[in-house]
Amino acid sequence: ILGSAYLLGASSAQLTTIYEEECRELEKWEDSPGEVSKHDWRDFLGDRRYQRAYVDFFEDELVTNGYEWRKVLEDYLLRGKEPLINCLIAGLGHPLIHLGYAYELSSREVGMEALGLVATSYNFLHKYINDASYTTVAPYSTSSPLEVLYKVGNDSRLSGLFDHPGADNIEALFLTHEDIILEHWNAWKIMNPKKQFEESQRAAVALLVATQSVNKHSYDFFLVHLLTTSHAVRILIPLIPAKHHASLVRQWWLMTLAVYIAQLRPPIKVDIILEYDQQSKAWGWVEKQAVSSRWATDAHYVKGLRAMKEASQTWGDEDHFYLKAAVKFALEFNGWGGFGPLDGGNVN
Repeated sequence: ILGSAYLLGASSAQLTTIYEEECRELEKWEDSPGEVSKHDWRDFLGDRRYQRAYVDFFEDELVTNGYEWRKVLEDYLLRGKEPLINCLIAGLGHPLIHLGYAYELSSREVGMEALGLVATSYNFLHKYINDASYTTVAPYSTSSPLEVLYKVGNDSRLSGLFDHPGADNIEALFLTHEDIILEHWNAWKIMNPKKQFEESQRAAVALLVATQSVNKHSYDFFLVHLLTTSHAVRILIPLIPAKHHASLVRQWWLMTLAVYIAQLRPPIKVDIILEYDQQSKAWGWVEKQAVSSRWATDAHYVKGLRAMKEASQTWGDEDHFYLKAAVKFALEFNGWGGFGPLDGGNVN
């Protein structure tokens, strides 16, 4: 959140307030059961108890490599038979988001933290990228991500899978309905990468802003991660080797489908955004809301607004789609929902 707020023009006083508020919710930094070395660093992948040990290890590697932090990232993300870059979407995409900010802010500290997150979040999702057998010919195909999402929303095979939304549904989905999610995953055919990535960013915005219930002003906490991870993908693509571009986008796409189904496939009504009256508000107003409104210390609120602003600057915004979505989100936001039994309406 500090990075987003800084890039949106937050003052030093505002950044201090955000820092102090965010610190209250952070977990205590615990010692790991043991150290991680260059000889056994892959042995503890996915074990969150080794978070501190991994960060210490990568920071030692940073010193060894003369503080060339990009080289350390390349050495540990891109090399080997099953490179870590193929599992950035584990942990609800937080490793991917953190990595994006490392490059965007040119921060070696954030970069080493990102490596630690990738290592401790590592899970079964890597196999869908590392193992080519999961990439198959689907019963249908389309170049439109929204068209796939509409088909997922209408797929009767996914009806009644879960009693409530929530992240705990994701692993269960792959255990019981892997064939269905992979069918839709493989249906999106990337033939015009630039145009289709732009469409995927519009889809990410729609998943957050155009799925909201008319009678509620809480937005889905899990769907906002599809937007912030999409932003991270946009940051990383120009900076990583071309051979990883398609697989990175397909990782994001797999996460998008899994989270959308886990959140019980709310209807996507794009016209909610296109027909929204932004009341002559411009991006300057949105930026002000991000850094000085009552929600300025909510990390996902700030990052969501900034992701929409950056998308508008990247692709242009002739129909004001991104601006309308951002204004609607900023004006109507009243906490996060989508937590299932823990929800109680929303979390402020």
